[in-house]
Amino acid sequence: MQKDQLLTRRRALFAGAVTLGAAGMAAALAPGTGNRGAPASPPAAGAPAARRPLRPSEYRLRPLTGYGPPRTVPGRTPVREEPLLKVPDNGRTVVLTFDDGPDPRYTPDILDTLARHEVRAMFFVCGEMAHYNPDLLARMADEGHVVGNHTWSHPLLTSLRRRTIRSEMERTSDVVERHHGTRPEWFRAPYGAWNRAAFELGAELGMEPLAWTVDTLDWTEPGTRTIVGRVEDGAAPGVVVLSHDAGGDRSQSVKALRSYLPHLLDSGYHVTVPRREYV
Repeated sequence: MQKDQLLTRRRALFAGAVTLGAAGMAAALAPGTGNRGAPASPPAAGAPAARRPLRPSEYRLRPLTGYGPPRTVPGRTPVREEPLLKVPDNGRTVVLTFDDGPDPRYTPDILDTLARHEVRAMFFVCGEMAHYNPDLLARMADEGHVVGNHTWSHPLLTSLRRRTIRSEMERTSDVVERHHGTRPEWFRAPYGAWNRAAFELGAELGMEPLAWTVDTLDWTEPGTRTIVGRVEDGAAPGVVVLSHDAGGDRSQSVKALRSYLPHLLDSGYHVTVPRREYV
């Protein structure tokens, strides 16, 4: 009698597993589901859960190099002998980068302008600034921007020992991961001063070195019109534009972005961010 009951229970469990497996397969193959699997069991009875509103980064602020999450970078990051200056041409594309922040006086205005035009940019942040402004890192993540490593305290790397350079990089990557959600995959040396140790340590930490093609020299506060002119004159497929959102009075940089960004878009340029598999 006990053996018959055990067999009956095993048959019931097996039948239930087959039923759930069939239901999961049918849901996975249903139109509109793509290749995302459905839950193994139906939801509990009651009113359907409210659908979470999509964030901008989930439907509008996509890189032009493809849809969906970035693919995993295969293998180890190579040790470069010089930084990358531009991204491979993919039509009329431009990459906008902002260094030294985030700064609550200027970064939010820059983020507002980027969101208004539904484009993404790269922010090479200093760990010390990021530590005191974690909300801005979280906003960058929500709005789909790429955050790069610009060291902790913006030192001249060529004057530092190797272990100090590593500390500057690692501490910044840690704070970015904590508040942005991912570790930086891009690194930029302060002042554009690179050395062998910076390339090697950056590669060890999984980061590619990215410099720039067009320097706005906005840190000299040359005037809004001058900054605009430098960007518009230097625009070309694959260029990387350097500006700043911290490190001094960046009000000219904020105003310039409001002017040159719509002009670039109206001229047929696509403002995007690079993906690691293209370098």
